[in-house]
Amino acid sequence: MGRPKALLPFRGGTFLSVLAETFRQYADPVVAVFGFNGEEVKKSVPDGVVAVVNSDYRLGMLTSLQAGLRACGAGYDAVLFTLVDHPAVRPETLVALMSADADVAIPRFKGRRGHPVLMRRDLAELYLAEPLSAKVRDVIDRHADRIRYVEVDDPGICDDVDDPALYAALLAREAARL
Repeated sequence: MGRPKALLPFRGGTFLSVLAETFRQYADPVVAVFGFNGEEVKKSVPDGVVAVVNSDYRLGMLTSLQAGLRACGAGYDAVLFTLVDHPAVRPETLVALMSADADVAIPRFKGRRGHPVLMRRDLAELYLAEPLSAKVRDVIDRHADRIRYVEVDDPGICDDVDDPALYAALLAREAARL
């Protein structure tokens, strides 16, 4: 993108601030993990968000998930995790995931799975034991029998804003929504 995705303008804030506001309604703590240029991006963290800099980010997304889980401490029953490039997720989607009564709840929109993912603590903690060579999907794939897909009317779960064209498409969809 040429600049940190977390700080891209969106809905009067940034990707990060919009996600933090959505998640803080349903999760405590809200943890944001930053990799590249993390110390600089950390300065823009909204109040009430626990900022973690992952110095091992070059080793893959698993290291960021592990850093975020460590920052959650020991008092959680489940975690919701997402990527920062999914800022348009609707609050109703989080409610649906949390109501799913599943060990792993993954949203689906028109047959496409997306983010955020809800995972019960016993599975989430398995990530902490994964080798750095593992992928985030490995734990979920090993426990596929514990997944419940939750159908949602939320195209935001499928966003994956990885380049300027996708960002422009997201902004156009937002403009059409208003």
